[in-house]
Amino acid sequence: MKIHEYQAKELLEAYGVPVLKGFMAETPEKAREAADALGGGLFVVKAQVHSGGRGKAGGVKLAHSPEEAAEVTKQMLGMKLVTNQTGPEGKIVRKVLVTEGADIEKEYYLSVTVDNEREGFVIIASGEGGTEIEETALKHPEKIVKEFVSYETGLRDFHARYTAKKMGIAPEHHKAFISMLKGMYRLLIEKDCSLVEINPLVTTKQGQLVALDAKVNFDDNALFRHPDIVSLRDVNEEDPKEVEAGKYDLNYVSLDGNIGCMVNGAGLAMATMDIIKAFGGTPANFLDVGGSATTERVTAAFKILLSDPHVKAIMVNIFGGIMKCDVIAEGIVAAAHETKMSIPLIVRLDGTNMEKGKEILSASGLQITPASSMAEAAHLAVSAAKEGK
Repeated sequence: MKIHEYQAKELLEAYGVPVLKGFMAETPEKAREAADALGGGLFVVKAQVHSGGRGKAGGVKLAHSPEEAAEVTKQMLGMKLVTNQTGPEGKIVRKVLVTEGADIEKEYYLSVTVDNEREGFVIIASGEGGTEIEETALKHPEKIVKEFVSYETGLRDFHARYTAKKMGIAPEHHKAFISMLKGMYRLLIEKDCSLVEINPLVTTKQGQLVALDAKVNFDDNALFRHPDIVSLRDVNEEDPKEVEAGKYDLNYVSLDGNIGCMVNGAGLAMATMDIIKAFGGTPANFLDVGGSATTERVTAAFKILLSDPHVKAIMVNIFGGIMKCDVIAEGIVAAAHETKMSIPLIVRLDGTNMEKGKEILSASGLQITPASSMAEAAHLAVSAAKEGK
């Protein structure tokens, strides 16, 4: 799960990480009030969407008075922000963060994340932070610092000192840097984060070390332990189909293809996407209905697939173990009748109650193409999708 920058900064501040003072605003008037409360003569208005690269896309603007902050906010709210991370569909700006300005001396990049391969954590940092960090990592990987932290020892001062030296942090800032990194690590551990990132981390000409921007992501599987974090969720920033799938405990991820996939079991779902690609097609989604899906859940899954305008054909690939093929068939029939489905549907059923499931589909009167194997189903789905273009 992702959260907005203003929420990430509130969490970091609670863990002792210095951040610039700021207020979230959803109207121009609230932005003016925020600037008034901040005082001073320079403000930064930042679009709050779940994406990096906002500055280059026009989502970060300077203002020199509360009135200008309100005007900038008025221009931002409702705009579609297209960045290199959002794709061409962009993100609609519904709120902004109004912060103090900063007299920046130097920018850095700093993050702590989970290292699954080593079963621990890794600090990733660079002496060159800011909007070009992705390009730095691509063209100058030697400028990226990595320090591994084991789960058993946790983050120690020597990890932080080593990182600071490699980043080029001046010695007079090392004490503050150690405290900051420890705070980031505690946040990662205590809130089950998958990533805690500051970009840029800056030193100011006044001698401060401050988090200018922040990103915090969370492990979805641990959210049941953190109702306070769940309350920070903004479903407006998520794919509506994925939000709907979550209501029915369906494992769904949108992709950019045109063949809708409905499968039971994550491994089989991955294999289904692979075989579609092998036959020259592109899957529109990952969808695992699980091993104990009900007719209601299957119907919901079908509606989600059909709500994607890019889907030109649907491939159902079910191996009935715990999941019963007749339950899948009943869900398919119910959804097809309810949604007046008009695109090709290819169904491969195998396993528990397979014959009963096939009978239900055959008696439905629907235009369903049966397949006896995964390969046949994939071939038929790819051909149908190409014809549907």
